[in-house]
Amino acid sequence: MPKYEVPLDLMYTEEHEWVRITDNVAICGITDYAQKSLSDIIFVELPEIGKFVNRGDVVCTVESVKAVSDVFSPVSGEIIEVNKQLEKEPSFINKSPYGDGWIFKVKISDRDFSHLLTPEKYLELLQKIEEGR
Repeated sequence: MPKYEVPLDLMYTEEHEWVRITDNVAICGITDYAQKSLSDIIFVELPEIGKFVNRGDVVCTVESVKAVSDVFSPVSGEIIEVNKQLEKEPSFINKSPYGDGWIFKVKISDRDFSHLLTPEKYLELLQKIEEGR
């Protein structure tokens, strides 16, 4: 049994964000590894709707009992929706990082996804991190 959940229908970044691309919209959040590393998430600063972001830009922060962590946009485009539930229940990220814990949606402006990691590549990255501990 893998230590971290890594759904096979998503793409990933080296900074531990996940992205689900459907047509021209990307739903984004942080991975199971990221939420477990942060532990109990107590606050999420959501990005601004209508803001244009470039791939790799810091779009928001997630605060836990351990640390404050930046969340980067895995794709370029316009932020079209944020998960308002996280304002009241930031722990959704801990409970369901790939479901109710999604953070924001981006209308994609650049369809070059070559920088994103496949689930297999992301698992390799996690294995290297674990071996380095």
